[in-house]
Amino acid sequence: MGRTLGRQLHQLGWRIGALTGRSITSARAAARAIGAGQPADRITPQVLASKIVLIATPDSAIAPVAKTLAEMGGNEWRGKIVLHTSGATGSAVLEPLAKLGAATGSMHPMQTFSDQSAPALAGRVFGIEGSAAALQTARKIIRQLGGVAVSLTGTNKAAYHAAGSLACGHVLALVETATRLLMAQGFTRRQAVRALLPLTRQTLDNIERVGPRAAWTGPLTRGDFSTVQKHLEALADFPPEYLKAYEAVSRLAVSVLATNPAANLQRLDRVFRPAAKPHNKAARKTGKKGRSK
Repeated sequence: MGRTLGRQLHQLGWRIGALTGRSITSARAAARAIGAGQPADRITPQVLASKIVLIATPDSAIAPVAKTLAEMGGNEWRGKIVLHTSGATGSAVLEPLAKLGAATGSMHPMQTFSDQSAPALAGRVFGIEGSAAALQTARKIIRQLGGVAVSLTGTNKAAYHAAGSLACGHVLALVETATRLLMAQGFTRRQAVRALLPLTRQTLDNIERVGPRAAWTGPLTRGDFSTVQKHLEALADFPPEYLKAYEAVSRLAVSVLATNPAANLQRLDRVFRPAAKPHNKAARKTGKKGRSK
């Protein structure tokens, strides 16, 4: 994320100063990717030459970085802007810098990043929060990137990030699980992906065009619980996580999409929690009796 933001801001005419990485190798790689900046393997006083500082580290590193910056700069932080890019952590983690007079906040693009490519940020939503001055700067950056800034007013910022995880990483896990189910039926991986991705893309297109309930299809929308039962029996041949995920997603689907969630959840209870068979009860009674002896 740091490389993507740095590169696009550099292309827009922003001057990139110090670039700090975990190692000089990673810092130099970042400078090459961005096309500017002075790489360093540790936080140096060069950072203080910048009016705006972006902290694009893992969440666990933000607090130590803020502490180091505060100790290094002291009152020189007054009037500067410090933004971190975490989606799950609020700006309170930058308190050491805020106490020294820096305007602090966070700016997180709702986008997926990988080492393979730099995604486009134009048109993407950025969740922002923090002090007034920090928000003003964040909006300026986002506007120049072509993004859309949305102020996070809820007290639980991690829920915002969880939303992104559900719509991105967890969707990937579901598609990969579906791919493996097809491969178990004789599909090659390429054939399975070719079968599933258009299905997923069409569903996403339908959500955008007609809304979630109208886009919802499958046995649960029809009340076809006998087919759901067949799915359960089929998934019993696979790792237990497959069946657990199917149950969890089925319950979630009727909770957020069905017109009568309570009734549908009751039907699912009967499908997922069938009554114990008589011989099972007898076995349990025998077991109890044996223990009492």
